Amino acid sequence: MGRLVGIVLLILGMAGCGYKPMRSYTADLLGPRIYTKVTIYLRDPQNSVLIKDAINAALLERFGTRITQNPNQADGTIEVGIRSITFTPLEYDRDGYVIYYRAKTRLEFRLDLNGRRRQIVTEGFYDFPIEPNSVITDSLRFVAIRESAAKAIDRFISQLAIMGAS
Repeated sequence: MGRLVGIVLLILGMAGCGYKPMRSYTADLLGPRIYTKVTIYLRDPQNSVLIKDAINAALLERFGTRITQNPNQADGTIEVGIRSITFTPLEYDRDGYVIYYRAKTRLEFRLDLNGRRRQIVTEGFYDFPIEPNSVITDSLRFVAIRESAAKAIDRFISQLAIMGAS
């Protein structure tokens, strides 16, 4: 019973203070149909597909936006490009071998929404360990890029919500 009262009070409190979910702020900004395009990063082409899938999933899950395959049927366009992917050593063991890296993915988003053009650049980081005296394997590199790109996309989604609220 106490739990039910707490939930009711929380709902009333959020409704009373004017809380709106992020989806409501971005609905007018994005429109019902979006076309997404990913510019292939020539240094790392296999991760460009990963970025497009992550963008489409984020738009579907968070905003309920339909992704269209035809740009002429879209209300807006989001073009994504990878600006850079870097791996930086963060920590060394006592023998001088790198044991911890940071992957940083920098993404550039070019938006054409309701006739307004904008550009947003975001970065995402992912820190990960490796064995001393070893190299970053392709599978570990893929995971690091996927995770850092997901964080950059999360920052982009947050900026979209801010644009929609203003």
